[in-house]
Amino acid sequence: MVFRKIVPEIFEMLERRYRLLRTILFLAPVGRRALAQRLAIPERRVRNEIEVLREANLVTIDSAGMRITPEGEEVLNELKNYIREIYGLTELEKSLAQMLGIKKVIVVPGDSDSDEVVKKDLATATARFLRKVVKDHDILAVTGGSTLSEVANSFPTERIARNITVVPARGGLGEDVNLQANSIAANLANRLGGQYRLLHAPDNVEPDLIKTIVNEPRIRDVIELGKNAQVLLHGIGTVEEMARRRGLDQNQLNQILERGAVGEAFGYYFDAAGQIVYSTSSVGLRLEDLAKIPLVIAVGGGERKALAVLAVVSTGYCDVCITDEGAAWRLMNLKTKGGRKNDN
Repeated sequence: MVFRKIVPEIFEMLERRYRLLRTILFLAPVGRRALAQRLAIPERRVRNEIEVLREANLVTIDSAGMRITPEGEEVLNELKNYIREIYGLTELEKSLAQMLGIKKVIVVPGDSDSDEVVKKDLATATARFLRKVVKDHDILAVTGGSTLSEVANSFPTERIARNITVVPARGGLGEDVNLQANSIAANLANRLGGQYRLLHAPDNVEPDLIKTIVNEPRIRDVIELGKNAQVLLHGIGTVEEMARRRGLDQNQLNQILERGAVGEAFGYYFDAAGQIVYSTSSVGLRLEDLAKIPLVIAVGGGERKALAVLAVVSTGYCDVCITDEGAAWRLMNLKTKGGRKNDN
């Protein structure tokens, strides 16, 4: 942009105030010192910037800390389009979607590895997209994890009941209950004004017990609902993260890594080309079930998760990928042969 070359200080100020407003929105109420530490900006500069924003009625300050005003939220939403252009995110999304061979990529500014606020922004972007694509009478299937938990919490509660059914796509991993697919499905259903069904089964079970568990009528019915979903939302995990969540020991982890695994989804571990190198016995949707679901959305961000995103998207069972700059820019430097789900 020509203006950025002539008056770069304007864009630096715009980016700085955008980050301030966004961080205050997600962390409110927040004090100046905490804000300065979060953004790695001198406290004196934060104080000066906040005074400008306060005089413009974009933030308020009280004994608890700073909060963004309704007017500030409106300005922040308008700023997003400018920031996207400054960062070149629109072109990045198009290039990445073409490179990965999928329908759509959504990229939010920043890197969630280094800034927790970016993860919240990623969740908000996912919630916004989900509201657009989920329609009445739809079945929405969801997996677990911290990112999807954040997505559910990003939804405002619907005032009008909607005819939507939300189901867990996987069994429980025995972790924090708030991160399990059952809890996320219930939370999303409540916020969407819909209904939900729960999958009362563990995700990790011995192979010889799988058939017995999945043939239990209540479990079988929920799994069948998931297979008939119109929309599936799932997170993307690194090998180390998912091995820990699944309770695998170090020997098993080493075995998976030695086979070249870099990402995990639905109990499958993939290499960078999207090939399965290891799988676990689990209850819920299987990879082949995704081919029948019209819209599959994968969410994951952070530069460290770029290879995991690449692996999962390269399977061919993904239509939309929602990520952040940290993962997106690294992905652009990686070579892969992507494929669309419908090509299989």
